[in-house]
Amino acid sequence: MNDGAKSKIKKFALDLGIEDVGFGAVSDYKSPLSPKVETIFPKAKSMVVLAFKELSNCESENPRIAMGGRIDSMEFARSCVYKVSRFIEKKYDTKAMSTALSYPLDMKPEKRFGLIAEFSQRHAAIAAGLGNFGRNNLVIHPRLGSQVVFSTILTELELTPDPPITEDLCIHCNICVEKCPGKALDEEGKTDEFKCMKHSQPYGLGRNIRFWVKFIDSSPDEQKKLMFSPEYMNMYQAAFIGFDYHCYKCYISCPVGKNKNKNKKAITA
Repeated sequence: MNDGAKSKIKKFALDLGIEDVGFGAVSDYKSPLSPKVETIFPKAKSMVVLAFKELSNCESENPRIAMGGRIDSMEFARSCVYKVSRFIEKKYDTKAMSTALSYPLDMKPEKRFGLIAEFSQRHAAIAAGLGNFGRNNLVIHPRLGSQVVFSTILTELELTPDPPITEDLCIHCNICVEKCPGKALDEEGKTDEFKCMKHSQPYGLGRNIRFWVKFIDSSPDEQKKLMFSPEYMNMYQAAFIGFDYHCYKCYISCPVGKNKNKNKKAITA
């Protein structure tokens, strides 16, 4: 076990502006749907899990402002993951692999058209002692609450795992269930992804399929109108963005971690 390496990796990561870092053993990673880590990186021993606080953009009712914040968060996270991975490789002369924060994904039907990721960031975060599942099926971080995303680096280094969080961080208020516009959280312990996607990704794959089926079945004049419709324009824009999230209710409705900074007074010179 290399606790000296842990402290150096964590300091490097925190100096980049990452909110928190956890360390887990690959053997403790338990994801029921995603592929085993051995199929990704056979010699991986440890996981370095990075926690990123979502910008407050996700609380905006303006979907374009909210999505802009998510894009900024993802770009920052990708940059940090690369830098920490390269730090591990250069500093310790070993291999490190990043895992996708979102896309690319396996889009085969048996993978639910991309709904099953190659690596579960949530289960890695739990194995690395960064939180546990809430009623919203998101990982609740003890300080950041639900408004956080995770990204993981796999490495051959053998690093001492951080202890799991045993305290139940969810307060079981059921606000997330009540606020979900798609009723995707009605069944406890499960998120109905297809109900969720209608609201969270309204211009995603499902909308694309329905649009082009309608286009094919339309007359030439109707097709011209469809090409200039708001529906097509939004799909066109979403194709460049990636996952065009429009709903963050499960993130922002959770009260855990929300009140910790409210009583801080502004520091004046």
